[in-house]
Amino acid sequence: MESLNLPKYTFKIKRIDNKYTIFDCIRKRYVALTPEEWVRQNVVQYLITEKNVPQTRISNETSITFNGLSKRCDTIVYDKNFAPLIIVEYKAPTIPLSQATFDQVAVYNLKLDVKYFLLSNGMQHIFCKVDAAAKRFKFIPEVPDYSEL
Repeated sequence: MESLNLPKYTFKIKRIDNKYTIFDCIRKRYVALTPEEWVRQNVVQYLITEKNVPQTRISNETSITFNGLSKRCDTIVYDKNFAPLIIVEYKAPTIPLSQATFDQVAVYNLKLDVKYFLLSNGMQHIFCKVDAAAKRFKFIPEVPDYSEL
């Protein structure tokens, strides 16, 4: 897989029936190694290793229901009380982050009411604080340490 704009991490990767899989330490199983999954695994390791997010406060592929439709959040980071804190949305490195990507996370937030969004394609990362009352977003240049959130 290609290098990303993140520190280098070591992963368990297996080839099964001519397809590669990667071990997801959150879901505790091997999953298909797609370009988007490569970004997810690297960002999750970044959050755990560099930003001190406890592994037990991260959930991958979380289903939510909104307006009768089932949606899937790529990753949710929970606060110390296990309330949703950050919605993370991933795209493959070749997919630019766009307003549509941001809107997708904003729709999830209508249900989850988190304080932060993180969008990443592995090359570009957008982190922002949600000000629901003012209906604004404050873009922050770097993800803070978990203890500061």
